Amino acid sequence: MVAQGPIYMCVCEHLLLLSPSLYLGAPMALFMEILGGVVLVLCFCSVLLKWNEVRYRRKGLPSGTMGWPVFGETTEFLKQGPNFMKNKRARYGSFFKSHILGCPTIVSMDPEINRYILMNESKGLVPGYPQSMLDILGKRNIAAVHGSTHKYMRGALLSIISPTLIRDQLLPKIDEFMRTHLSHWDNKVINIQDKTKEMAFLSSLKQIAGMESSSISQPFMTEFFKLVLGTLSLPIDLPGTNYRRGLQARKSIISILSQLLEERKTSQNAHVDMLGCLMNRDGNRYKLSDEEIIDLIITIMYSGYETVSTTSMMAVKYLHDHPKVLEEIRKEHFAIRERKKPEDPIDCNDLKSMRFTRAVIFETSRLATIVNGVLRKTTHDMELNGYLIPKGWRIYVYTREINYDPFLYHDPLAFNPWRWLVCKTTYTYFLFLTQKACKLMSNRKMQGNSLESQSHFLIFGGGTRQCPGKELGIAEISTFLHYFVTRYRWEEVGGDKLMKFPRVVAPNGLHIRVSSYTN
Repeated sequence: MVAQGPIYMCVCEHLLLLSPSLYLGAPMALFMEILGGVVLVLCFCSVLLKWNEVRYRRKGLPSGTMGWPVFGETTEFLKQGPNFMKNKRARYGSFFKSHILGCPTIVSMDPEINRYILMNESKGLVPGYPQSMLDILGKRNIAAVHGSTHKYMRGALLSIISPTLIRDQLLPKIDEFMRTHLSHWDNKVINIQDKTKEMAFLSSLKQIAGMESSSISQPFMTEFFKLVLGTLSLPIDLPGTNYRRGLQARKSIISILSQLLEERKTSQNAHVDMLGCLMNRDGNRYKLSDEEIIDLIITIMYSGYETVSTTSMMAVKYLHDHPKVLEEIRKEHFAIRERKKPEDPIDCNDLKSMRFTRAVIFETSRLATIVNGVLRKTTHDMELNGYLIPKGWRIYVYTREINYDPFLYHDPLAFNPWRWLVCKTTYTYFLFLTQKACKLMSNRKMQGNSLESQSHFLIFGGGTRQCPGKELGIAEISTFLHYFVTRYRWEEVGGDKLMKFPRVVAPNGLHIRVSSYTN
């Protein structure tokens, strides 16, 4: 018989420690092992989060959280959208730090600070757009460059969309296109989202390339839609990703436009369109290279496409949901038609008379929030709002919540175009009861008589980067609405769902049944 001494007892105890199943049973042992694994993962995640917070902990930064390494809080931001920002503001105020869209970021939701940032780009701030957008739109696009290069490219853009050119060249093209595009819609169920996308793209292409637009529109449009999706993706250059498709679409578009440029260089014909103006080295003070012209054209197409198409779609939606607004806008447009022959086009005087239509466009842009904000990047350590922002950090000028601020817009969730028509004295009456509103009113210069002239009006950006195509876009949407409301009645079918973040989109389309207004 073998003696059961101390050595034997130690071996038994060691085996019990290694194999809980010997004394707890297999199910309990499995549970304990899983629990231990979960605790280990939680501890590891906690250490990662803590490490990331410490990594970005610097004296002088505003409060906030940085989330996970590399990814930061991007997933929560994209998933929760406006609620993410509201929760952050409730906890940290209107100026806080985060890590979104791949960069350490300061988020500003204060209207006064936002205006300062937009008006003072030269003081250590440059555009800070995501890398995917810069890669796909081109290094020379107007949104990417800054300083003297931006001033020159912006001047070139303004030279082809000046009020004179809108009146004499662009508006006649827009009118002709809208008449044709909106024909034969009666007695049909259409996807207004698809129709407004086509409208925005084809209208811009006609203004840019004139008669040649019809021959390049289909291959261009196919690649353009891929390009748009690519700019909104993570910059992961792998087969099958939207980013890779976007880069390939850019190459295809460059090929199409390069061929068009070469054909025009050998042509003896005069071309009265945007491309003709850009290529006219004798009559245009801005001498751009072919690469700069192509990037500028892509920028024009890209910037106008999203805003014009989405605003037009949402205007149709809001007009359907608000019969009194529809009645008022119809009254304005039928008054224009009564003083014209059926074949007479819309002219600049007609556009000037569309005061209520302009108000509908502004209110649609505000309530639907077509643009959530803009990004800037610091070029050196800079002080802002009493904090020290490190070099290379992004500043997200988040303008979405400003659109719903009850201190700035009375009853902000109501669709009320008339708010854009009242004089400043009347509108101040709605606001003066609150202390915050009084402070805002006293701090900013009141210029003009409507909300459009106020400092918190940032729907079209601000400062040197205010949307240069604002009036052209308004002309396109106004002309679309003119022919739509005077020709048709419509009702929604299918109860389609709308998403408003990060983009305003109807995932399954927005379907309406259209009938002739005269029937």
